[in-house]
Amino acid sequence: MKIAVVDNIQKCLGKTLYFGLILGIFFFSQSVLAQTPQDSNPESYWCYKTKGSLNIDGKLDESSWQDVEWSKAFVDIEGDKKPKPYFETKVKMLWDDEYLYIAAQLEETDVWATYDKRDMVIFHENDFEVFIDPDGDTHEYYEFEINALGTFWDLMLVKPYRDGGYGLNAWDVKGLKRGVFVDGTLNDGTDKDKSWTVELAFPWEVLKEAAPKESKPTAGDYWRIDFSRVHWRTEWKDGKYQKIINPETGKNYPEYNWVWSPQGVIAMHQPETWGYLVFSSKEAGAEKAGKTFEIPESENIKMFLRKLYYAQKESLNKKNKYISDKKALETAAKKSFDTSAYNFTLSGGDSWFRISVKNGDESWIIREDGRVWNENQK
Repeated sequence: MKIAVVDNIQKCLGKTLYFGLILGIFFFSQSVLAQTPQDSNPESYWCYKTKGSLNIDGKLDESSWQDVEWSKAFVDIEGDKKPKPYFETKVKMLWDDEYLYIAAQLEETDVWATYDKRDMVIFHENDFEVFIDPDGDTHEYYEFEINALGTFWDLMLVKPYRDGGYGLNAWDVKGLKRGVFVDGTLNDGTDKDKSWTVELAFPWEVLKEAAPKESKPTAGDYWRIDFSRVHWRTEWKDGKYQKIINPETGKNYPEYNWVWSPQGVIAMHQPETWGYLVFSSKEAGAEKAGKTFEIPESENIKMFLRKLYYAQKESLNKKNKYISDKKALETAAKKSFDTSAYNFTLSGGDSWFRISVKNGDESWIIREDGRVWNENQK
């Protein structure tokens, strides 16, 4: 699967390399040097089957939508370090044989959007964002942003910016369906609005490109997914909304980043901290709300490896080289977590490493660019 995805990426490079490099530079200071994420319990959501067709108009009036629960309200991207958002945001999800359906409701008293061309950098205004890593290896994942006009930006990330990745802007969600409903009046500051709602249908034919075995999910599978809402402070001035200037700096106040499953730092491109989307075989309404998802042991192993990766990145930042001795890596990593949970092996040198954990018949590996995978499921 990885070879096929990389081949497709190479075909896009001619049109996207410049754009990707610009994005990489833009995000470098935010992501590559980001702090290690806090320990957290990722959110999870059981995704049920639709009971019939959905009209993708943003209104969510079909019984399938009515019979599934909303997610927990979004929190700040840094989690408990920051106050709760002053506007509520929540999502729902459904699936069938053709699509993954996502709905989001964003409370908002002043609904604002002016970007009207596809693939504009939507988060420079208020938006809703979707991030999907189908196989959970933190490489080849999808980003999608949309505003209240329905204008969207879709791209694939070869790998996170922190690991030298960039966005492939030429990648498109072919066959996407979208609808936006505004409960209020768009771009009118003379009244107060209630909310805007997004409804999306992502075709499996597109999403399966980066999925295990290049296949759409089956019941019992789980993918990594997260959602973000970017919100700017605005005021109605001279007949239009404008970002509010901080008088102390002379610049716009920074945006708020409100998310479903928090990262602990201001860096959305850390797929290991995203939530779990679990696919059920049952139809919407067939089970009671609040069903829990038990984190598989493989996910605990992957997080253990990720923490060793963080220790290696800290060594690279401080000493300009990776740790090649296992005992030295254990000593460095013990500053932040218990390294005795799993026995691991380490190979590598100043510029590369491989760390692996064997669990029964499975062997999980992480390397210097952050990709983590099961050697038995290449």
